Amino acid sequence: MALGNLASRALVAVVAVPVVLLILHLDQPEPTFVLMFVASLLAMRELFGMTLPDPRDRVAGLIMGGASAAALYWLSPVALHWVEMDHATGERLLLAGPLVAVMLAVIPPGLYYLFRFGDIDTSAQRAAYTIMGIVYVGLTCTCLSLCKRDLPKGSDFVALILLIAWVGDTGAYFAGRFLGNAKLYPAVSPKKTWAGAIGGLAGSTAAVVVMKLAFLDDVLSWFDVVAIAIPGAILGQLGDLFESLLKRSVGVKDSGSLLPGHGGMLDRIDAVLFIGPYVYLYVLITL
Repeated sequence: MALGNLASRALVAVVAVPVVLLILHLDQPEPTFVLMFVASLLAMRELFGMTLPDPRDRVAGLIMGGASAAALYWLSPVALHWVEMDHATGERLLLAGPLVAVMLAVIPPGLYYLFRFGDIDTSAQRAAYTIMGIVYVGLTCTCLSLCKRDLPKGSDFVALILLIAWVGDTGAYFAGRFLGNAKLYPAVSPKKTWAGAIGGLAGSTAAVVVMKLAFLDDVLSWFDVVAIAIPGAILGQLGDLFESLLKRSVGVKDSGSLLPGHGGMLDRIDAVLFIGPYVYLYVLITL
């Protein structure tokens, strides 16, 4: 990585990180939803730009993806706290909301391509890419909004997820550059090394330890640190590799150029998309 690229990455981080942290630590969860919603739309736009040749299909995919992500967040008695509802209605909505989100991710794209299939030979492929993009990006990214809304110290857990991904990525870069050249998975990502994977694991674990000591000591045990850091780090690296697989399959280097030095939004959050749902479910179930 050239020095200029490192400088660009650092400049983007200096500008973006304080803004993200400020939004995360606002009292109300809605600004965090807006931040993650916009990030998911930008990432979906990049994914559809790589996989859907017709601009009209991309716009339709974004609309359907936005509707599915919004349903996952808003169809909940917790999100609709200002609406009067009895306990039974709230319980039904709590169960129905995620199902509605999945239905919106699958049924509208199916109907869209059924009645507007265009080139019928590629209709199944385009429908699959659309549904995958909505679920892979839209619904998983929304899990960070659910962390802010549903978890104790939700802001800190969202920051934890981001740090697992981003500190792990930094650890992987420097370990891979200076400590070894044995390739991790060259068929998918030729530059990634085993040393980088170990460095990424160490960086992610260090991030979780620091978050526990600084902000989450009264919430997380040391067992929780291990149970979050190790699977989270592994999932983050697998998420990075999965996006690399997608890019190689369509012949592009970066998903976009939105963030100088970082590529596109999808390049920046690919690990987060795998880490977020795991951390949300772990904390929701165990703490």
